[in-house]
Amino acid sequence: MIPLFKSHFSIGKSILTLSEEESAGKSDGIFNIAKNNGLTEVVLVEDSLTGFLEAAKRSGDLGMQLVFGLRVTACDTHSTEKDCHKVVVFAKDDEGCKLLNKVYTKAFERELGAIEMDELASIWNDEHLKLVIPFYDSFIFNNTMSFSNCVPDFNFTSPTLFIEDNHLPFDTLIKERVQKFASKKSLSTEAAKTIYYKNRDDFEAFQTYKCTCNRTGWGGRAVSIQKPNLDHCGSREFCVESWKENV
Repeated sequence: MIPLFKSHFSIGKSILTLSEEESAGKSDGIFNIAKNNGLTEVVLVEDSLTGFLEAAKRSGDLGMQLVFGLRVTACDTHSTEKDCHKVVVFAKDDEGCKLLNKVYTKAFERELGAIEMDELASIWNDEHLKLVIPFYDSFIFNNTMSFSNCVPDFNFTSPTLFIEDNHLPFDTLIKERVQKFASKKSLSTEAAKTIYYKNRDDFEAFQTYKCTCNRTGWGGRAVSIQKPNLDHCGSREFCVESWKENV
């Protein structure tokens, strides 16, 4: 099961950091966590590129392999916000990192903050990039949970699909849809776990952080600690502790 770390550089998404500081072995630094759990590779999936240089430096200093993925919004030409979905673009090498910057720039040229699939195809190079369909907020997830009807064109590459189980009530349903799509298209799947915090006991701190970063939650309703209305906050399993129990 691949641990998919996300740091505080993805604002409002994670309370984990890229910090080197460690206090009594309780640091929430991703690289400290990786080192303490015997990992030689850190898979970092971020919603921006702002933390890339720090992550690259930290991994280099520790002699660890960094696998960096950019989670970006994608859409078809002339799509509305409803038809947007998430994809993860991983860089395989230095040239892939340069191409990631092009993907990121293209996405934020548009009002929706999304890259069009034909634009992504024009940048794409299988030698330097790898495309992954995330378990949450993908077109499969949106089609299942939000009654969307979006089927992107992936003819320019063969994406891998992540499968997760974080004890959310819809995980089994999404897993079935992902496996069905992968089988139909002869695509590979990988078991993974998105990680936003270290232990289950950190869930309340994570929830509090999300509330301070988001003035409105699901359906546009105001959020508070007592009534957060936050997506995917019905489980404490997005943590290192849960990943360790399942590897």
